[in-house]
Amino acid sequence: MTESLLSVQLYTVREALQEDLPGALARLAGLGFTQVEAFNIMGLEGLGDALAAAGLTSPTAHQRFVAEEQEPIFEKAASLGIRTLIDPHIAEDRWQTADGVARIVDDLAAAAEKAAGFGLSIGYHNHAFEFETKIDGRPAYELFAAQLPESVALELDTYWAAVGGTDPVALLGELGSKVIALHVKDGPATHENKDQVAVGSGSLPIRSIIAAAPSALRVIELDDSRGDRFQAVADSVAFLKAEGLA
Repeated sequence: MTESLLSVQLYTVREALQEDLPGALARLAGLGFTQVEAFNIMGLEGLGDALAAAGLTSPTAHQRFVAEEQEPIFEKAASLGIRTLIDPHIAEDRWQTADGVARIVDDLAAAAEKAAGFGLSIGYHNHAFEFETKIDGRPAYELFAAQLPESVALELDTYWAAVGGTDPVALLGELGSKVIALHVKDGPATHENKDQVAVGSGSLPIRSIIAAAPSALRVIELDDSRGDRFQAVADSVAFLKAEGLA
């Protein structure tokens, strides 16, 4: 696999970004990254210049845009060279009924049409609740994915899918090319963020997950950890490279 499929969600090292944005990005570049996944692009001042200085790009990025004023968000994303802007969280109370899920799909489809005018694609990133919430006995996420138009991509957080009770490998087989990026993370698949560990050190079937979506961007992330997250990222890169997965 080429290194171009390897990325890291900047939220993993958020404290370092706040302390020294250029320095933190340079550290990531030093680990071998050529691309990252930015977050909060509307609030992270100096991101574009810092990415350029570190020789990094952000082909995907997280920023809430559903139910927001979208034009300035999409304009900012385009200016940063982002290709796919991903909404990282749509409120749990909207996922409780079939009608609610249909409205989410409509909102994302409308956003995709608007984003296209800025040269952007859009996507959605899951947590656990979209799988834990059942509608007529079916995970809300499955109902959602089945209705999505081709204009809306998916970034599957494989860890949170597992926490939500869904086998991420089987799910990736069902979703197919809708999934353009994976959040690759590891741990015991609990709701406790601090339980997350370096990729390859937990219980998730990392090799099988990547094999199920071989063309998807592999975005390393830890929401939190009991250890140093920069070191966990470095250990994750080492594991993926040793396994021929990056």
